[in-house]
Amino acid sequence: MNLPAPFIEYTRSLLGDEAYQKLAQALSETPPVSIRFNPEKYNLPSVAYDKVPWSSEGVYLDERLTFTFDPLFHAGCYYVQEASSMFVEQVLRQYVSGAIKMLDLCAAPGGKSTHARSVLPQGSLLVSNELMRNRSQVLAENLTKWGYPEVVVTNNDPADFTSLTDFFDVILTDVPCSGEGMFRKDEVAIEEWSPENVEICWQRQRRIIADIWPSLKPGGLLIYSTCTYNTKENEENVQWISQTYDAEVLPVATQTDWNITGNLLAGADFPVYRFLPSRTRGEGFFLALLRKPADEDEVGQNYQAKSKKGRKKLDNKARKKAPIITKEQLKLASSWLNQVDSFSLQTDDTTVSVWPVRYADDIETLRDALRVVQAGVTVAEVKGRDLIPDHALAMSNLLADDVFAQQEVSYEQAIAYLRKEAICLPLEAPKGYVLLTYRQKPLGFVKNIGNRANNLYPQEWRIRSGYLPEEIKTID
Repeated sequence: MNLPAPFIEYTRSLLGDEAYQKLAQALSETPPVSIRFNPEKYNLPSVAYDKVPWSSEGVYLDERLTFTFDPLFHAGCYYVQEASSMFVEQVLRQYVSGAIKMLDLCAAPGGKSTHARSVLPQGSLLVSNELMRNRSQVLAENLTKWGYPEVVVTNNDPADFTSLTDFFDVILTDVPCSGEGMFRKDEVAIEEWSPENVEICWQRQRRIIADIWPSLKPGGLLIYSTCTYNTKENEENVQWISQTYDAEVLPVATQTDWNITGNLLAGADFPVYRFLPSRTRGEGFFLALLRKPADEDEVGQNYQAKSKKGRKKLDNKARKKAPIITKEQLKLASSWLNQVDSFSLQTDDTTVSVWPVRYADDIETLRDALRVVQAGVTVAEVKGRDLIPDHALAMSNLLADDVFAQQEVSYEQAIAYLRKEAICLPLEAPKGYVLLTYRQKPLGFVKNIGNRANNLYPQEWRIRSGYLPEEIKTID
């Protein structure tokens, strides 16, 4: 690996010659492959995977699989995520004990958001944001497949959150960085690295923190992370946050055999957590946890549910927005859900969605202040008298059991469906909307009309490749 000379010089001085040589050797090796299972959809297999020590659902794989051609990947049963970044779980498990509102500020493509959504206490609301519009669509897709309803996806600049004063209990800022920790996985990261870019990055990171700090509640938690090694973007920025905002840097309990490295800034003794490929099985990663000065209740206290008055207000608003959707259609959509009391149906001109009742006012606040890509779960699309179940409903844990006929499909049929090709079901398959399953996991809807089944998989999500690899490798 041809590393930039200034990077070598700086990192050698930071780590020492022996530790740097070990890092350089590690960077020349093949990176590990890791995935994280979705506990709502897939239990950890009995196969003897090597566990990611700091993640309850993360495992290492012996080799890279053909993820694009694994229907269970598209069904949201697991997410391909770098192992070191799964350490965020430890923060949430150790410091969050009740329902909260959390912001993942720089969230695309969705690894940390899907992870946080699995770990957060029941009843929490996750807002996942991405500045780049095309990446926000990818983020929305991945969170939809993950299947949790208490999620809002936004497409905003960090400065847009400044007005949401004291709104979030926890903010994760996995800030854009110089990407040194991705060198062995991404040659472009090496090509784009320069000392000048490091200077740009640490200053940009401080601007991001300044923008979002007002939206963090007193006593709230800021998770600061990067995928880089230098202290300018890491320890020095943490020190700046602590001094500028009088924030307390908090410890996160770890185990010795995880081989996580601590603070490398001379003269600083606050706790930080560094993952070096030469010591830990994963890529380069840095994390620090800070608490905003508290003059109100501590983070993690149960967020009080909204009143029935709030539900009535929302339901009235929904009816005023979309009179073309009939009461019968709303009743039918409601019958497709398994948690009707906790969620409120919302409508616009052509769709029916559900939002968590307890966060109804908060979601309205977000919609007023931000560009919301999606909120909650889209249940159905209305076309005349027809109510067409949405793919998001198939992916969601809100889908009630046995409301749709189900048809198990083969691997070949599953791939054809994911390519949005025509599907032929057995003659005995019922007519109407049918939920396809693969290995008993929901894959999506078709409308069976007898001689064929209309494929309702989202066009923009389809597998575009027209061929299969010679060797298919999927999870067991």
